[in-house]
Amino acid sequence: MTGSRRKVVIIGGGLSGLSAAFYVRKYYREAGVQPDIVLLEKENVLGGKIETLQREGFVIEKGPDSFLARKTAMVELAQELKLDHELVTTNPNAKKTYILQKGKLHPMPAGLVLGIPTELKPFLQSGLISFSGKMRAMLDFVLPPRRSKEDESLGELIERRLGTEVLENMTEPLLAGIYAGDMRKISLQATFPQFGEVERKYGSLIRGMTTGRKPVETHTGTKKSAFLTFRGGLQSLVQALIRELHDVEQRTGTAAAAIKESGITGASRYLVQLDSGEVLQADDIFVTVQDFAAAGLLRPHVDVAPLEDVNYVSVANVVLAFAKKDIVTEYDGSGFLVPRKEGRNITACTWTSTKWLHTSPDDKVLLRCYVGRSGDEQNVELPDKALTELVLKDLREIMGITAKPLFSEITRLRRSMPQYPVGHPARIAGLRSELGQKLPGVYAFGAGYDAIGLPDCVKQAKEAAVASAAGLKNRPELEPAVR
Repeated sequence: MTGSRRKVVIIGGGLSGLSAAFYVRKYYREAGVQPDIVLLEKENVLGGKIETLQREGFVIEKGPDSFLARKTAMVELAQELKLDHELVTTNPNAKKTYILQKGKLHPMPAGLVLGIPTELKPFLQSGLISFSGKMRAMLDFVLPPRRSKEDESLGELIERRLGTEVLENMTEPLLAGIYAGDMRKISLQATFPQFGEVERKYGSLIRGMTTGRKPVETHTGTKKSAFLTFRGGLQSLVQALIRELHDVEQRTGTAAAAIKESGITGASRYLVQLDSGEVLQADDIFVTVQDFAAAGLLRPHVDVAPLEDVNYVSVANVVLAFAKKDIVTEYDGSGFLVPRKEGRNITACTWTSTKWLHTSPDDKVLLRCYVGRSGDEQNVELPDKALTELVLKDLREIMGITAKPLFSEITRLRRSMPQYPVGHPARIAGLRSELGQKLPGVYAFGAGYDAIGLPDCVKQAKEAAVASAAGLKNRPELEPAVR
């Protein structure tokens, strides 16, 4: 098919969109097709929520700060971009994570996976759960398992097997940092479907997690780093993608307003209308924007209820820098988590300069605090000074920090955390099936679809590009321009 060309429009210039451009270019070319790619991003910069700030010797992540090592798509992309030498791991001496309980920090017991103990002794010795709460958790060994494969909420599973205390004191704060969600509403199948499989197979979550094959990432007590980032920050990957995609038309400050079928024989099947009124022809379209934005583009063609049902929560990151001499607290872990029922302003605090040794000068301390979760978003929009004061109040009462910060950096990530409702995976599968039938060559994916992590976004982009490239050989409209 040497000489064939194909017009491709990618809507959204975050990690999903940039990865899609990278892999479309790669796999189309391998199929003998030269893609003419236009990448559209409504903001003035590419990279979506990824933003790294270099300031006074600090490496500050204003958006996500790392990714799961066991999900290999990010590492594989870094290798293809020859950036893998920049990958760094967490400080091996900062493995502890604490959880706030009645105003005091308690270390998470070793081997804990979202509240499911893989080691019983540390769990039974923990001060995070009362004696009666521990006895309730042990009922997991004798309670009859749920055999149905029908989706339920993650919170329902944990509460049903291990009790309310484990859910509220351990699982909820752990998940708050990932989804900022309500555990009693968020889909099990969209987040941790393996837990349902463990219950069905072993009849007990604890038995299954202690006798079955343990997951690689257990949050505590791991021999290898569970998380990775880049020495120069996550934006290093974005910048490498932008440089690599030098032959892709990258349009910032440009949003797609509508997707239409051209209806013109011999022309590209689709038209993408921009907010400026300009119209682009497209043979294939990759929609990588948030679900609510994608719904507006796809509504005339398919049932977008699966997208409209995904609520997005707003959160804020408050990064604080201190002189080490002004901090009396000794940091021996990666940070602490705050259960919802503690009633604090922050949901978690990462001891960034301890967890990631490359992020701070030796005589300084960098902390990153998180504000906002489902049902508790109001503080996100406070003025900077008021928000900083709330965070400092919590740090003073929890950690005894009374020093004035050298500076603060606040990032408001509005409508950034998708909340997967129960039944979400099946509904998204239905949406994609309908897209394939009614809009062949149009693909939709991103954090609001299959999984929220950065590697998940890269993986979805790669899979969509592979699927589209594989389908090129069967499309009659793709006749080679040169034989």
